[in-house]
Amino acid sequence: MAYLAPSEFVTKMVDSGESKLLMSTRDTLIRSFMAGAMLALGAAFAVSVTVNTGNALLGAMLFPGCFILLYLLGYDLLTGVFTLAPLAVLDKRPGATWAGVFRNWTLVFCGNFAGAFMVAVFMAIIFTFGFSEAPNAVGVKIGHIGEGRTVGYSAHGASGMLTLFVRGVMCNWMVSTGVVAAMMSTSVSGKAIGMWIPIALFFYMGFEHSIVNMFLFPSGLLLGGSFTIMDYLVWNEIPTVIGNLVGGLTFVGAMLYSTHYKTAPKRKVA
Repeated sequence: MAYLAPSEFVTKMVDSGESKLLMSTRDTLIRSFMAGAMLALGAAFAVSVTVNTGNALLGAMLFPGCFILLYLLGYDLLTGVFTLAPLAVLDKRPGATWAGVFRNWTLVFCGNFAGAFMVAVFMAIIFTFGFSEAPNAVGVKIGHIGEGRTVGYSAHGASGMLTLFVRGVMCNWMVSTGVVAAMMSTSVSGKAIGMWIPIALFFYMGFEHSIVNMFLFPSGLLLGGSFTIMDYLVWNEIPTVIGNLVGGLTFVGAMLYSTHYKTAPKRKVA
């Protein structure tokens, strides 16, 4: 379980950002589609465990399994590219531009949403026997999650929006820490251990992850949740995306880059 020093794994972060910016459109869409689908399956699994056992901590501790798998398979989540892609521009890597960053973010967003939505439809079919009966207990729970985390925020007005945004920031602080933690090790076990705790933390604490929400909220609408598409966009997805961007880029990417890659000169002792 070899450990890489911060200066080494931050270099890997910049290299990864460059690689993502130069990736073909086809590969970017395929990898982001599969990432969204696998994370959605993880969310469905975690909610099912929570409902069937009554133990939310157990669901949160098992949720990171799908995140770890999608990372090891080389798939891309929007939350990860929020943190990594800009580093290549900051480092002035050849071909890395802000236009390329926005292109990458847009493609990954679309791919993640398509994958998550596909799983949302599949799970809604399973929870309702092909929409022939009322949702089962897990389906009902997902519908209530959608209500609580849309109209639940809107009921508090500006305070609700602030809470939603901060939860988005905190989420990608943890998720991107998990992505970076995987780069600290060269072994599969080391990568998995590094990713596990920050991912379980964000899920159990109820932080807002834009890709998980791409599954939970469309599922909630399909399963009869009492909120609208506009509620979902205004009172969850859009503020969550912005919060995820701020959290990952500010508290993970920029901090590590500035102190371990662009280290300030040492003090001169008189």
